Amino acid sequence: MKASRFNEEQIIAILREQEAGGKTAEVCRKHGISGATFYKWKSKYGGLEVSDARRLKSLETENAKLKKLLAEAMLDVAMLKDLNSKKW
Repeated sequence: MKASRFNEEQIIAILREQEAGGKTAEVCRKHGISGATFYKWKSKYGGLEVSDARRLKSLETENAKLKKLLAEAMLDVAMLKDLNSKKW
């Protein structure tokens, strides 16, 4: 996945700029983003503070690591079951 040009602080600042009364199209044009990107950010980061966004990012990273560990463990179990089921 391509890394974003904007970090969480910048995204929240852009969202706040629109909430303060700026038109969505003008804010998007000013920062060089599409309307779809803006609304995707709004659904993900809308109403969050900067500290909340950082916490969300760290939780997403931790969740990805745990999912990877679980997948590896399930693969090991499946491999051991397959080896155990074969007749010697």
